[in-house]
Amino acid sequence: MAAGKGEAPLSRVLTIAFLPTFIYSIGQGSIVPVIPAVASSLGADVAFAGFIAGSLLIGQAVGNLPAASVVRKLGEQKAMMIAALATIIGASISFFATSTWMLLAGITIQGLMTATFALARQSFLSTYVPLKYRARAMSSLGGVFRSGMFVGPFLAAWLISMTGDPQVNFLAFITCSFLIFLVLLVLPDIEKYAKPNARLSMAKEEKPGKEPMWRTFTRRRNVLLTLGVGAGSMMMVRSARQVVLPLWGYAIGMDAGLVAVVIGIGGAIDFALFFTSGWIMDKFGRGASAVPAMAGMGLGFLVLAFLFGVPHVDLWFIVITCWLALSNGIGSGIVMTLGADLADQQDPAPFLGVWRTITDSSGALVPFIVSGLAAVASLPVTAAVFGVIGFGGCFLFGRYIPKYVPKPPMTGPIELGGE
Repeated sequence: MAAGKGEAPLSRVLTIAFLPTFIYSIGQGSIVPVIPAVASSLGADVAFAGFIAGSLLIGQAVGNLPAASVVRKLGEQKAMMIAALATIIGASISFFATSTWMLLAGITIQGLMTATFALARQSFLSTYVPLKYRARAMSSLGGVFRSGMFVGPFLAAWLISMTGDPQVNFLAFITCSFLIFLVLLVLPDIEKYAKPNARLSMAKEEKPGKEPMWRTFTRRRNVLLTLGVGAGSMMMVRSARQVVLPLWGYAIGMDAGLVAVVIGIGGAIDFALFFTSGWIMDKFGRGASAVPAMAGMGLGFLVLAFLFGVPHVDLWFIVITCWLALSNGIGSGIVMTLGADLADQQDPAPFLGVWRTITDSSGALVPFIVSGLAAVASLPVTAAVFGVIGFGGCFLFGRYIPKYVPKPPMTGPIELGGE
């Protein structure tokens, strides 16, 4: 470590991570609702339009490993700048797209760059936020992302009302990405003058120095095949909420607008708990958040499986939606926090790349799983399967968090000026 480097002020660290995240998520939130409509206007059928929309998640899932190499070579702040510039290219291709394949290429690039941007900001917080604040920082990062994704669709609706063209929303993503580049260009590069915080990782399996990414996987396979699978199961159950609940609402005959309102109320409950989740993790340990969250979501899906056709099914749907939101909110930020805890001390990017590949791929598989199960079985069976997955993840977290992630040091009020 270079001599003369001091600890970075926490306020500056959070600004560099949170402000670009908020701007980026607004831009992304403005395009997600319109991708199927744009694809259809270019001639895609329903199936291909869905595939184009899903290519954003596919690009994000496959982009994590190369993103880790970019972050490792360039550093976190520079990697976010490169991701912002490349997002402009992808969004521009989508804006000027005259065919479905051109649109697909642009959306895929945006997915790949989302992986780079997300991994860089997580690695940045892992490196420069003190361990005793880590969970609150990570859960707050998730809250900032969700707030941007909440604003984005309203921006999309306004732009469509002004222009009548959903494709113009890609200009919003271009503008947001350009603003991110300017913000990161103006803000000081912390990596040049600040040292990483001491005792960055709580992982019990540590090895200093850099190593090839494949070796990181083989060396940490015990963690990845236990807590990694647990984190993947959490992402599957979380994604299932977004897919199964709307289908369930429509299947029981609820009005589409009412379904949207109910899910929106659940989203508000979920969002309101992000800082509470971080405080629980910092105060009582990661398992105090992860285990109840997974148990609650597993129970919610299992109960939902037996509610199809019962009296007052619409009221039960509202109750279960709010219960799942409450359970998920308790676990807000846990996947990112565990990734940061388990990443290697001096070189977090390779482990985080593998970790995020597992979690993002798990979430991306859910629409295909739901479609397959609903086709060959039924929607209640689909809900039951995700309930079982939830309890499986609960077991993995309860069994292996104490083994690999010790309880964090005593927490306290956040000191934005550093220590």
